[in-house]
Amino acid sequence: MLYRVQRSVEGVTLTRLDEYNYLVERSRRFLLTAEIQIGRGFYDLAVFSLEQALQLYLKACLLKHGVDYLRTHSARKIVEIIYRLTGSEDIKRLLVEYAIELGVLEDAYITSRYIAREYSEEEAKRLYQVVREVMSIVGGATGRG
Repeated sequence: MLYRVQRSVEGVTLTRLDEYNYLVERSRRFLLTAEIQIGRGFYDLAVFSLEQALQLYLKACLLKHGVDYLRTHSARKIVEIIYRLTGSEDIKRLLVEYAIELGVLEDAYITSRYIAREYSEEEAKRLYQVVREVMSIVGGATGRG
């Protein structure tokens, strides 16, 4: 479903396929960054990086389905849209099982800029596991995995 439609992103013309690949690669880099940050004890930065990794990955999955992603920073809303697109019961389960974790990741996006919020090693590692699982299940349901 990745058409050769062109659009301009930051002054560069990209096809949807180019944009999809760009988002997936950026997501991978944020995930790797989070791993390094957890290892160094930078848990607040790791949680922010995890949120960014998940958000970009989910937006890439929307593009894969031919849907322009929303200008939202809510991973939960994006997962809900992907659920409506796919009807995947596994994605529905994620929304219920990880509602709190998805909310914490959304909060991390906002608080990283404006409010000092510390995260424990356990919180960062838990969120890392959740992000990996969400990416795996959504990827499988959207043909990305």
